[in-house]
Amino acid sequence: MEISKDHPRYRSLVTRERMSELVGKGVVASTGLIAHGRGEAFDYLLGERTVPAADEAARAAAAHLLEARHPVITVNGNAAGLCADGLIALAREVPARLEVNLFHRTPERIERVCRYLEEAGATDLLGREQDAWLEGIASDRARCSAEGIGRADVVLIPLEDGDRAAALAAAGKTVLAIDINPLSRTAIAAKVAVVDELTRAVPNIERHVRELRDRPDERRRLIEEFSNERNLERMRGAMCETLHQKG
Repeated sequence: MEISKDHPRYRSLVTRERMSELVGKGVVASTGLIAHGRGEAFDYLLGERTVPAADEAARAAAAHLLEARHPVITVNGNAAGLCADGLIALAREVPARLEVNLFHRTPERIERVCRYLEEAGATDLLGREQDAWLEGIASDRARCSAEGIGRADVVLIPLEDGDRAAALAAAGKTVLAIDINPLSRTAIAAKVAVVDELTRAVPNIERHVRELRDRPDERRRLIEEFSNERNLERMRGAMCETLHQKG
């Protein structure tokens, strides 16, 4: 499908076409398109921009990643399809391990997502071997890598489901979420929820990682002062403000 760059929804339409193509390649699950569409709806409520509260959360997330002993970034099909390059760059900048972990999992699909990330430049990727188990999840969704999530103290979970976010928190992990829905179980379960569109949030976190690398006192202050509950309230307020402005 040829899309004119003059189209007001050009970027959105290009992204939709790419995600649709990745369904055919087995990287994105067919139901992942529903999740992506839901995310676009919430982005409209943000005015398709990063609001100050979201950037503050991104800075707090960066502080946690730099303070971590064993940080891990999980990647599912949608996250890979939308932001493979950005997630790989962030993992290198921290540095953190990347672990592929899928809701709709088969060995074949795990391999497809791993290869997709490796073709984008990922190295030392985790997820092919899942030899650990998260308590609190009855299905194979609990499987993870002992060297990745199993060992991690801080886990960044882009576009993750609520059950898994809650299980990670119950396991004593510091959960950092990227979730554009401020009402989701994932955002509420997280220590820090960055309520922003993924391809904006990831480079923002990377930028803050670079800025905070040599500022340990500021990192610890950010961690101590950040309230996820208060930040989510501000994000809901920002969405309501956009609705009022459009009304």
